[in-house]
Amino acid sequence: MQTRQLGKTGPVVSALGLGAMGMSGMYGPSDRAESLATIDAALEAGITLIDTGDFYGMGRNEMLIGEALKGGKRDKALLSVKFGAQRDPAGGWIGFDGRPAAVKTALAYTLQRLGVDHIDIYRPARLDPNVPIEDTVGAIAELVQAGYVRHIGLSEVGVETIRRAHAVHPIVDLQIEYALITRGVEDRILPVLRELGIGMTAYGVLSRGLISGHWDKDQGKAKGDFRAYSPRFQGDNVDKNLALVEALRKVAEAKGVSVAQIAIAWVAAQGPDIVPLVGARTRARLAESLGSLDVTLSADDLAAIERAAPKGAAAGARYAEAQMAHLDSER
Repeated sequence: MQTRQLGKTGPVVSALGLGAMGMSGMYGPSDRAESLATIDAALEAGITLIDTGDFYGMGRNEMLIGEALKGGKRDKALLSVKFGAQRDPAGGWIGFDGRPAAVKTALAYTLQRLGVDHIDIYRPARLDPNVPIEDTVGAIAELVQAGYVRHIGLSEVGVETIRRAHAVHPIVDLQIEYALITRGVEDRILPVLRELGIGMTAYGVLSRGLISGHWDKDQGKAKGDFRAYSPRFQGDNVDKNLALVEALRKVAEAKGVSVAQIAIAWVAAQGPDIVPLVGARTRARLAESLGSLDVTLSADDLAAIERAAPKGAAAGARYAEAQMAHLDSER
C-alpha cells in the first residue's frame, strides 16, 4: 500500500482512505454483512484510514466499525471521527454543538461505541457559529493531553477558521469535498493548507456516485437517501452532469481504466498532501477504487480530463441551500 503523511505533524496513512458513512443508511439501505466484509477487505488490502462520524446512523456506524475491528484489528486502523452534528429522534438535522463540554461528552460515547481507548484524528463536523473555534479546538487539545485523542482535524471550514484553529493546536488535516466537479477548494483553501503544512482528506471524490460511471437516474430514490434532495441529482442538472461523465468515460476507456478509477486518481494527482476517501459499500466497489492506485496520469491525461470535465462545469450546488448555509468553507 502506498502511503501519504497528513500534514507536517500528522500520521502516515494509506494513500486511499475508506469513508464508512454509506454503510449506515445515509444512501438508503445497506447490507450489514457486506459492510463488515468490505471493512475487513480494506484492512487486508492495507487501507489504514477509516473515516466515520458519531451521527452516522445515530451511532450505528461507529458500532459497525467497532465490530469490524474486533479480534486484534484495531492496530491496523487509524480512526478519523467527526462529531458535533445534532439530530432529532426522526433523524432530522438540528444544528451543531462545539461547546467544550459537548466535545468531551461526544468523545466519551464514541470511545464506547467503537470499543477503543483513543481516536487517531478527532474533528468537529462543522463550525458551530455560537462557539469560538478556539474553544472547540482547545477542548480537543485537552483530550490530546489526556491521551484520548492523537491528532486534531477540521471539516468544511474556511481559511480564517483554519488559521485560528491552527494557532491553538497543530491541525493535521482538513476534511472537505473535492472532486473533478467540486473544485472550489482550489481557490483559497488549498493554498492556505499548504502554507500552514496541513493535509487534506478529500471526501465526495466520486460526487456521491454521480461520477462513478455506475450511476443511473433510477438510483438515489430509496428512503433515507439524501441524494434525492441534492441539487446535482435533480431535473436537468443530473442530465448535464451525466454528460460530463460520458465525456470522462471516453478518456478512461482510452487509458484502459474505469471512470471511477480515473476520477479518484485525478484527486490523488493534485498533490501528495491529499488523501482521497472512497465510500465503497461493497467489496466489488472497493476493489475498483483500489485499482486507482495503479493509475498514473500524464500531463496529456490531465489535459484530456480537464477538457472532458472543466472546472465549474457541474450543474447544481453540492448541497441543498439550507445545508450550504452551514458551510463555513463556502463563506
